[in-house]
Order: sequence, then structure tokens, then C-alpha cells
Amino acid sequence: MMPTILIIEDNMQNMYMLSYLLEKNQYQVLKAYNGFEGLKLARINNPEIILVDIQLPDMDGYAICDQLRNSDLPKNTTIIAVTSYAMEGDKEKAMQVGADGYIEKPINPDTFINQMQEVYLVKNQK
Repeated sequence: MMPTILIIEDNMQNMYMLSYLLEKNQYQVLKAYNGFEGLKLARINNPEIILVDIQLPDMDGYAICDQLRNSDLPKNTTIIAVTSYAMEGDKEKAMQVGADGYIEKPINPDTFINQMQEVYLVKNQK
């Protein structure tokens, strides 16, 4: 069975693109349009993969990653920052607060699923 994926993303176009690609590849997708909703859905559903935008209206993705890592989620939950933040040090900061991977926007629809799966597989081989 394919992993359940929670997308925490406030931009409608980005949410559409991510959910379309994932559903087309048989993933079950949960959608949250802000950080508080994302944290709630994560606690209720325990998704295997969480895709987090860094720039959200209510709390940033760094805080979300930190809260997710320090919650009751299973330790093998894969958290991936999917963001247009591409400044030097942003990837490192995301990894320090609990992200397992970092994918820059705009995403490439031809490679996104493979990038995500690679992070998931590496995380779950540990």
C-alpha cells in the first residue's frame, strides 16, 4: 500500500500541482492550507510523509517541522520541506529543525515523485 502524504501548503496552485502528481501516482493525500491545520491533521492521521512549505501565513515551516519532530508522530515519519526558500543556509536550517529532505520550488513535475521517494527510502533504511 502506498504511503499517506500530508501536504501543508497555502498556495492553491502549488497544492493542486502536488496533490495532482501524488494522486496520479496512487498516493492518498491529505491537505492542510496552514500550519495549525497541518499539525492537527498530522496528529490525527499519522501520515508516513509530510510535505511542508516554509512560508505559511500562520507559522513558518521551520516551526512546523520542529513541532512535528517533538510530537507523538512515529519517528520514521518522513518530513520534506518543499519551498521556494533557496538562500544559502535554508536547507541546513530545515534539516536542523527536523526535515529529512528539501525540495526547491518550482518543482519539476517530471522528477518530483522520484525526489520525494528517494528521501522517503533513505529515511526508512536507517
